[in-house]
Amino acid sequence: MPTAVQLEDTVKKDSEIKSSLTEEQRASLLLWQRVNTSLSAYYKLVTHFETAQSALQAGMSQWQNLGIHKKHLQRHKQASADEDTQFITQLEQRMAAGEFQMLFQQDVDYPQQLLGLFDPPPLLFYRGNKQRLNQAQIAIVGSRKPTKKAQRFTFDMAQYLAKSGFIICSGLAQGVDAQAHLGALSQPAEYAGRSVGVMGTGIDVCYPKQHQALFERMIGEGGCIISELFPGTPPHKHTFPRRNRVVAGLCLGTVVTEAALQSGSLITARLTSEQGKQVFVLPSDIDNINAQGCHHLIREGATLIYHPDQIMSDLCHQLLAPAVISDAKDDSSGYNEHSSPNSSFSDSAATPNDNENLILKPQKSVTISEHLQPLWVHIQFELQDLDALIAKTKLDTATLLSQLMELELGGAICEEGGRYQRL
Repeated sequence: MPTAVQLEDTVKKDSEIKSSLTEEQRASLLLWQRVNTSLSAYYKLVTHFETAQSALQAGMSQWQNLGIHKKHLQRHKQASADEDTQFITQLEQRMAAGEFQMLFQQDVDYPQQLLGLFDPPPLLFYRGNKQRLNQAQIAIVGSRKPTKKAQRFTFDMAQYLAKSGFIICSGLAQGVDAQAHLGALSQPAEYAGRSVGVMGTGIDVCYPKQHQALFERMIGEGGCIISELFPGTPPHKHTFPRRNRVVAGLCLGTVVTEAALQSGSLITARLTSEQGKQVFVLPSDIDNINAQGCHHLIREGATLIYHPDQIMSDLCHQLLAPAVISDAKDDSSGYNEHSSPNSSFSDSAATPNDNENLILKPQKSVTISEHLQPLWVHIQFELQDLDALIAKTKLDTATLLSQLMELELGGAICEEGGRYQRL
């Protein structure tokens, strides 16, 4: 039996949970649920009734007169006060348990870049460091099955830009997205966590499943993951274009490192352009089918680049304060002194006529087994020794060597003098 003190503590905690949201915030959540996260329906109602509370209190006929979809009308009709209370309470309990947190448009920490969208998310679920959302961001997107050369360029570009002070934003998908996040995370401690991931699912749904280790690393190292969808929302073909709109909205500009003509990355590029922002594209060989989308974007007016300094040069005038890239200490050559000597963007960076350093033809992709993912997210394109990998993965030496052997036999990594790197 609980003691009187324990019961008092429980009541106090319940009271704290119940008071964590304002009445208007609760109404926004309920309205967002009623319209099944339909942006058009939500804004039609809020614009007409001025507040979410007033919209919820309006009758069926008033909603119907606004042309609200019949399925939304049905949910509004069937809703009960008890169900609403239970729905809000469950969300607040999960917030109190630290599973995720929420930001509303009126909150000071809500990403200000998104407010410029025609249809900004009315609220965001997030995990990690919310301060990243209002820092200067650059999106890096591309193919889910990039060539190895494109993976290397993406990783190095993200690493370079992150060390220069920018936050790297992407969509947490396989391929280019993953390399962008990993490149941004592969920093010394003083540059840690400079990555934002936008989900096309609920905040508690890891998709793709093999990215669980990447998700946890982003959150644990000071990055941030967000979603405008309710927890539990599964992946669907309609949710990813919505995610792309948020990626484009958060950023000062979007970089496409490799994309086919039918790639979803072209949607992000189009949305970026429609928002009046700059699209940057890395060129490739003309017979690289995997990069035809990039060449199409260049033909349509996107900015061709071959070094991240060109991105920073074009975007610096958009920044509210030049200090955002104060971490970058440039020498007379214009290259960042933090750039790795093995980076694609060191002094030996590719030039327009240096075809050897551009993206090559598609190569066979390597599938990484799920049990190897926690190690894989820490393998870089730069050589690392066993001590460094043990410190990062917390694996014992025998297990680490066994998993490294699996990756090497699978053609994913190579060993050189007792040190390991991605191929």
